[in-house]
Amino acid sequence: MATEKKNDKERSVEERLQNLYQLQSYLSEIDRIKILRGELPNEVKDLEDEIIRYQTRIQKHKDEIEDLKAFVNQKKGEIEDRREKIAKYEEQINNVRNNREFAFLEKEKEFEGLEIELAEKNIREANEKQEQKAAEIVRAEEGLADNRHILEDKQKELEEIVSETRLEEENIRMKVKDLEQKIDDYTLAAFKRIRKNARNGLGIVTVQRSACGGCFNRIPPQRQLEIKMHKKVIVCEYCGRIMVDGALVGVEQPVAEAPAKPKRKLSRPKTEL
Repeated sequence: MATEKKNDKERSVEERLQNLYQLQSYLSEIDRIKILRGELPNEVKDLEDEIIRYQTRIQKHKDEIEDLKAFVNQKKGEIEDRREKIAKYEEQINNVRNNREFAFLEKEKEFEGLEIELAEKNIREANEKQEQKAAEIVRAEEGLADNRHILEDKQKELEEIVSETRLEEENIRMKVKDLEQKIDDYTLAAFKRIRKNARNGLGIVTVQRSACGGCFNRIPPQRQLEIKMHKKVIVCEYCGRIMVDGALVGVEQPVAEAPAKPKRKLSRPKTEL
């Protein structure tokens, strides 16, 4: 019974390693398809973000123009009110009784006149800003049109590539989903974590020429023996990738070339002088 349970455990480890390696091969195929698409998805995303920025910028300029128009109308209303005040002061000046009243009304007229000049200056500045904002809108709309045109071309190019590989990718993803059901949650989570941290996306590798197939650091003989026994999942102490015996997953290992024998030097017979 103990021997039977032990064999079941060993067989379970072998199955896990085989399933993980097969899963890695599927995921590597998906990575290959993504590489075929190149930087197009990122370029499309960047263009979409740029278009949103242009639209936001244009709307902001339009809102600022509306605020400037409201400001101009407000100042024009203030000018009309102040002109009416000046007209009343002029009527009152004609009926003043003493110099004190005259001086007071003149100061009020002067104050209202200065306020009108300031309001007119504000109006000129606001109109200039409106012209600047309108010019910025024109430039932004030109940039928006250019980016939309480029985005349309990039999207067509991406759709063509995606359409060519969509069926293949969908089939592989179905295989990935089915295979993941055969792997326990702990092992699968650990594999995904290792794969995420790996630069080339390899979470499990074979032993090649007595070295890790991921980082190519040499593996001690005792460790190699443990990997070949398939009794437990072993990870590389340098890169953290899961290591598997190539024979278990049907990967032929390169045969190490025998070192060339040093040529023997021929001794020449000594000649007597």
